[in-house]
Amino acid sequence: MASTRDWFETVAEAQRRAKKRLPKPVYLALLGGAEAGATMDDNVGAFRELGFRPRIADLPASRELSTTVMGQEIAFPVLISPTGVQAVDPDGEVAVAKAANQLGTAMGLSSFASKPIEEVIKENEKLFFQSYWVGSRDAMLARAERARAAGAKGLIVTLDWVFDSRRDWGSPFIPERINAEAVRKYAFPVAARPGYLYRWIRSGSLPDLGVPNLVLPGEEVPTFFGAYGQWIQTPAPTWDDLQWLREQWGGPFMIKGITHPDDARRAVDIGATAISVSNHGGNNLDSTPATIRLLPAVVDAVGDQVEVLLDGGIRRGSDVVKALALGARAVLIGRAYLWGMGANGEKGVNNVLVIIRDGISETLYGLGKSSIHQLTPDDLVIPADFTRSGRKH
Repeated sequence: MASTRDWFETVAEAQRRAKKRLPKPVYLALLGGAEAGATMDDNVGAFRELGFRPRIADLPASRELSTTVMGQEIAFPVLISPTGVQAVDPDGEVAVAKAANQLGTAMGLSSFASKPIEEVIKENEKLFFQSYWVGSRDAMLARAERARAAGAKGLIVTLDWVFDSRRDWGSPFIPERINAEAVRKYAFPVAARPGYLYRWIRSGSLPDLGVPNLVLPGEEVPTFFGAYGQWIQTPAPTWDDLQWLREQWGGPFMIKGITHPDDARRAVDIGATAISVSNHGGNNLDSTPATIRLLPAVVDAVGDQVEVLLDGGIRRGSDVVKALALGARAVLIGRAYLWGMGANGEKGVNNVLVIIRDGISETLYGLGKSSIHQLTPDDLVIPADFTRSGRKH
């Protein structure tokens, strides 16, 4: 379907519309990346190096896209990756939860989200709560228990972050709170985007830069940067810490940020349900290869002992199919749905999910597959040096 005023046909078009609609600092915050952006770019570019082996006859009339992740049935193998404070749209994470629910998939909710879990989960019960390792063990457990009480179906612990915010193209000014300085610095960029301004005026609210899920209900909500400072000062967890939290949680448990096979094996050892091969969308250690390059070695290391997901660089349904062919159970998307929300709110998130879902089905058709579960590396044309390890898969 060609793009119209209310519909965009690709994620690339969603990004262009978000760039036009959002104030420049807000758009740059979504763009993210670290240092030279090498990893951020490779996450996307690596998918282009993989080819397909299409079939031309006996093609399937229908295709099965559904699967399960951490015990939750989802209509197609794409989940919402948890992302922090979503001041892109007044409805924020609530809008994302609604869109994901409409398409029958699950959502990861960040502990740095702008909306409380109790509000978000009303719109999508297939919700996994994500947490960074912030504060003491007691604080970690208290947040997890709050999520459990709200109905979260699983816990995601994100570990791929080195606090590198230096960007060759410059980092945007992000205020700690809406104060005189923030108004002064954002006045012109916001005024230059009247559609964005009107959306907030109509909502009767201001962008919320607090992170309510890092504390218990009734406690003072820290600002994003207040919480960020606490996170920086918290020592990184040990594998013993992660095993302790997994045991205390007792339910489905994902470790997000795996890129090394040895870490994948350790995740299996501590009893993780799932791992996500992720480099934080290129916001972690720059020069880390694209996650799709690292996926085969991780899958080889753990086999079917743990559910393996991939996060990073997904822009279309064919990217999802490539990841599944190399052994991923499903993928998570981040920038793609944020650009959709930036372009058209909840409808934009829905738009992105439909694009990717339909692209998966169309790619399966071209490969002569009736199910995502039939995909194998033989469906791909893989360059000999694709994994940058000298190994062929």
